[in-house]
Amino acid sequence: MPEQANRMRDMDESGASARAASRAGEARSSETRAHLLDVAFAEMHEHGFQGLRIDVLLAKAQLTKGAFYHYFASKTDLGLAVIDELLAGYADLIWGQHLQQFADPLEGIEASFSFAMGLLGPRLTTLGCPMNNLAQEMSALDERFRARLDALFVGIVRHIATALEGGKERGLIRPDVDCENAATFIFAAFEGAIGLAKSAKNAKALTSAQSEMRRYFETLRADGGGGKR
Repeated sequence: MPEQANRMRDMDESGASARAASRAGEARSSETRAHLLDVAFAEMHEHGFQGLRIDVLLAKAQLTKGAFYHYFASKTDLGLAVIDELLAGYADLIWGQHLQQFADPLEGIEASFSFAMGLLGPRLTTLGCPMNNLAQEMSALDERFRARLDALFVGIVRHIATALEGGKERGLIRPDVDCENAATFIFAAFEGAIGLAKSAKNAKALTSAQSEMRRYFETLRADGGGGKR
């Protein structure tokens, strides 16, 4: 009996060790995949999806080709994962979670745009918006890219429109404002300003757009004297 008990204890300990090793392996695998996505995002932002080279990506990530194909069936699968996981995450962080913190939607929209600029830093004026870049590059070439990126843009506009609707309910936004149209215009204006900044490689277009956007915001306020137009 003591020998049987010892064997059972050894089996329990062996099983626990195997489970711990499995969890550690899964964690390392998840970290490796996340690292590969991060490096791919940086490469795509700088060179575009079509300019992404797997050999360069793997050299920068310090991974083998076998490791790449362990996680992704193809370069296209990698690009779609960047959209689904990284770009969608950034969009939710900026225009979902961050914007929702503000009772005043107009203050929140401006702060969220500034937050986005801070996340990307100088790359915003040298490389532009990674989502818009990819949409311009790939929407006409691959329906999967187009559909996913369109869903991201629709989601961002919805976040902004929801914030404006909340402002209406709190008496901060004029009741006659079409929040969906206003949100579309606001986001399009910001994206256009980023495109101009990228073309000029300086932030003047961004600061000018922000200044004019504040003037537009005042026309949306319930107490801003904008009136119907």
